[in-house]
Amino acid sequence: MAATLPASPYRDDEKMERSAPHSGPPGRRQSLPWADSVFSFLTHAAAWFTLALLAAIIASLVFGAAPAIEKFGLGFLWNSEWDPVQEKFGGLVMIYGTLMTSFIALAIAVPVSFGIALFLTELSPSWLRRPLGTAIELLAAVPSIVYGMWGLLVFSPILSRFVQEPLQAAFSNVPLLGTLFSGPPVGIGLLSAGIILAIMVIPFIAAVMRDVFEVTPPMLKESAYALGSTTWEVMWKVVLPYTKTGVVGGIMLGLGRALGETMAVTFVIGNFNQLDSLSLFTAANSITSALANEFAEAGEGLHQASLIYLGLVLFFITFVVLALSKLLLSQLKKSEGSHA
Repeated sequence: MAATLPASPYRDDEKMERSAPHSGPPGRRQSLPWADSVFSFLTHAAAWFTLALLAAIIASLVFGAAPAIEKFGLGFLWNSEWDPVQEKFGGLVMIYGTLMTSFIALAIAVPVSFGIALFLTELSPSWLRRPLGTAIELLAAVPSIVYGMWGLLVFSPILSRFVQEPLQAAFSNVPLLGTLFSGPPVGIGLLSAGIILAIMVIPFIAAVMRDVFEVTPPMLKESAYALGSTTWEVMWKVVLPYTKTGVVGGIMLGLGRALGETMAVTFVIGNFNQLDSLSLFTAANSITSALANEFAEAGEGLHQASLIYLGLVLFFITFVVLALSKLLLSQLKKSEGSHA
């Protein structure tokens, strides 16, 4: 006859624990609904506060610029006259200076940043990668006024003597390039401001590109190398398509930095409110430098309203740039797999 084991006093409790779903400690079960409600409210409040702040900024700009909008209308955008004495204002010179300096900055900064990111992620030895990356990132910590003073006192004479004068001597008789490089070679103007802006935005774009290049799965790159691809082919056909969203985001970050920069541009652009020629060497003005130079001394009326109008135009330019970047990204996503 088989012996029967005594029933364990804990067996029924163990069965109940196995059959009951695990719901955590009692204190946590009681506090979770309240904590989730508070967290949801705070996140919704932060999102709506951001939208309300953006709407308040737009409304304040429109209200402040209302006299200039009523007086000049959209003709303010393509009128180049700026005469506070006669109260005749047009923003073409400032808008052109802002867009031109930003374009020059991106034309220089994007290839250089791509080369820096390529070197740090693919070609640099391990002992040099971290110190070089840190040194490049430290350039972003330099105050903009230091860049402006350095550009005016050190860089402008070098640019005038070793860049502007040789370019004028070489291309003075060429029809288009002669006009582009005309003007007094004094070292200040659109080209100088664009180069200073390029130096300022390179750390931002290069840091973003380096970070997104590093998140590319090693298997993709190793597979391309195994098929005989060169380093350039791997970067162009594998890494860039995989990280295009981050690359475009880094470029837009640099463009926003270039559009909104004030003090460095004020030092080296020349602050000249007339558009005499399309030369890169001529002194010009930008929206931010005009606001920095004139807003404190502008009297109430059309002068102050015109400056606020310029701020509204800069806000609109930034919005258009961001919208175009989103459109570009959406088109890139739609074209994925089309060549497969």
